[in-house]
Amino acid sequence: MKLKTEEKPLESNEFWESPTKLARLEDTLPKQIFLLPIKVRPVFPGIITPLIVPQGRFIVSVEETTKLAGFIGLILLKDDESDLPSEENIYQVGVLARILKRINLPDGGVNILVNTIQRFKIENIATKEPFLTANVSYPVEEVGTSKNNIKALMRTLLILTKELAQNNPLFTEDMKLTMMNVNEPGKMADFVCSILNLEKEEYQSVIEALSIGDRLEKVLLFLKKEIELVLLQKKIQDQINDKIDNQQRQFFLREQLKAIQQELGIGEDKSEIKYNKLIDRLKKIPVPEEIIAEVEREVEKIKNSDPISSDYNVIRNYLDLVDSLPWESPKPKEINIPHAKKILNRDHHKLEDVKERILEFLAVHKLNPKSKGSILCLVGPPGVGKTSIAKSIAEALGRKFYRFSVGGVRDEAEIKGHRRTYIGSMPGKLIGAMKITKERDPVILLDEIDKMSQGFQGDPQAALLEVLDPEQNGNFRDHYLDLPFDLSDVFFIATANTYEPIPRVLLDRMEVIQLSGYITEEKVQIFQKYLWDKIFIKNGLSPKNFSMKKETIVHLINSYSRESGLRGLEKTFDKLVRKIALKYVLKEKYSKEIRDKDLVEYLGSPPFVDDRMTITNVPGTALGLAWTSAGGSTLLIEAVFIPGKGSLMLTGQMGKMMEESANIALSFVKNYIENDSLFEKKSIHLHVPDGATPKDGPSAGITMATAILSLVMKKAITPGFGMTGELTLTGEVLAIGGLREKIVAAKRVGVKKIIFPKDNEKAFQEIPDYVKKGVQFFPVSKFEEVVSLLFPKLKKK
Repeated sequence: MKLKTEEKPLESNEFWESPTKLARLEDTLPKQIFLLPIKVRPVFPGIITPLIVPQGRFIVSVEETTKLAGFIGLILLKDDESDLPSEENIYQVGVLARILKRINLPDGGVNILVNTIQRFKIENIATKEPFLTANVSYPVEEVGTSKNNIKALMRTLLILTKELAQNNPLFTEDMKLTMMNVNEPGKMADFVCSILNLEKEEYQSVIEALSIGDRLEKVLLFLKKEIELVLLQKKIQDQINDKIDNQQRQFFLREQLKAIQQELGIGEDKSEIKYNKLIDRLKKIPVPEEIIAEVEREVEKIKNSDPISSDYNVIRNYLDLVDSLPWESPKPKEINIPHAKKILNRDHHKLEDVKERILEFLAVHKLNPKSKGSILCLVGPPGVGKTSIAKSIAEALGRKFYRFSVGGVRDEAEIKGHRRTYIGSMPGKLIGAMKITKERDPVILLDEIDKMSQGFQGDPQAALLEVLDPEQNGNFRDHYLDLPFDLSDVFFIATANTYEPIPRVLLDRMEVIQLSGYITEEKVQIFQKYLWDKIFIKNGLSPKNFSMKKETIVHLINSYSRESGLRGLEKTFDKLVRKIALKYVLKEKYSKEIRDKDLVEYLGSPPFVDDRMTITNVPGTALGLAWTSAGGSTLLIEAVFIPGKGSLMLTGQMGKMMEESANIALSFVKNYIENDSLFEKKSIHLHVPDGATPKDGPSAGITMATAILSLVMKKAITPGFGMTGELTLTGEVLAIGGLREKIVAAKRVGVKKIIFPKDNEKAFQEIPDYVKKGVQFFPVSKFEEVVSLLFPKLKKK
């Protein structure tokens, strides 16, 4: 086993001798020979070549061979990297050779000079240790075809070999001379194959080809492939040389042209003039010395760069970006607050708190022009006008407007740019915005900021921390620009559907303004004032030729579009007007007054037919008010008894927080009624309809407790009530969020009485009166107050 681990098959390093120097074999060929495995490629018969035998097992074989007749069998290994014993990893056909000379090497190996004689075939392995020997036979070569075919194959082989020699610079004169002097077909095939660059298996197939005709055909096929490869290599080399020569020629011509221009005083290159003007511009502004020094360094680099080099384009793009940025301080703009107020009122109905904040900003900026930019975050459901408000703000301020959506952004480089070391690097969106607007004080809208996410390329939300901090963004550094740029004059506006996903540290840098959904009365006014003309003009019709009564508008809103915003209403009415436009083009009859029956004809059956999911006239039901990122909504909660032992089963895709609220509600009711026997054989199944919609939050606590209490007492609650509030185990009603949105949702479905936590009275007072109009409100702090309102005749047992 030790001898096998030391085994290192030799590697061949052939050189060629003239056939006249080939040794003549006079002795009889032996039937049993020592085997010497070789790597990479075989040695063909009729060749004198040196071989290096590494230190190891086969050194002994060489020594024994030298003592005897000097014959040794050269056999090719199948896999050079295999761990199998040599006798299991060799081909069966090899070449017999005689050792002519032996030289010991310093590392323990041996350099031998061998003369290859004839092919042999292994009949069986005679010995494995300490020598690898085999009983062999010597196959007789056959012609395998006619004499004329052999001649034709020989001539073709000679012609193709000469063609290869002419195109291959690796051919030596000795090799060409040897090729001309070989007349035997078999030896000619062996010689040509030995000079080709083939795979090991292809070499071995020629060694094993005993038919001379087959051998010639195989070598011709390999030779043809080699010629095609050499010609392709030569073509590629010629193309590269032509390209290099052309580039060198252009470079020398440009340098000569520069020298001639300097001698004649014709002038500098246009790009050099442009970048020199950039340096003068930066010095006049002035900007920090760091910026001027960096630009001067880049200009010097581009002057000394070859225009056809890749570095030249990188530097040019960088300098063009620096040149396109607004480094100058923003020009003072006249602030006309009445005009700004007029624009805001023209474009938006209500939203008084948002308009007031904008006018406050204008007033401060008018009194103190040096005040820095502000960061607002407009939070509200889809379709309430967050993006359009930002556009109106830009118009009211007399500034340019730029919007880019950060929703779904995962790469920090979208905000702060790529470093210039990367191929295809670009500046971030903010520097891109400054380049496009050409002003230092635009209004930039960061849309859908709550939908940013963190990826493996970095955290874009963390990158925004510097951007949205007035104390830091005065020296904002984009990775691509790598120079301080002042963003403190920019008015940033962010929009979001909800502020929960926004990191707290980022939210602290912004002033959050809530935009609630619209109630039906607001939608009617917005429809009449804005959408009516907009949709008709968009579809090529005159709005003056049509009419719609207010009752029909209310029916359109309540039956076809109940979402918090206006986007659904706009799309629904757009669909209706398209139907009318088609009738107009086809010259079909249509009514110029849009009535309720026309809504059914154009829009189909109403998706919101009735409010049966808000009816609580059955014991075990109660109506809750919920808040989602899409606005407020109502939530009917149902409870029934099922066989069991006082447990609670929940359905309706409730979240973990809502499940905890349900368990608290059940525990509170059990303690409240003080009747343990009631739940000895009964459990409660609590369900929230619309099971496809996920629901979560603690604000349904009192609603769940009310539904369970109504079921236990077998009494329906007082009709017309909606409620919201978190419940504790001791019956305390705690504050909730989204009160305004919940009130809007209740009014949308016709609920006129709302129970809410007393802790929310401050938020309640801030809600405009027109939103609260027509609704009775009942603030509570204890669940007993809820019971007295919903079960006026109930007495605690």
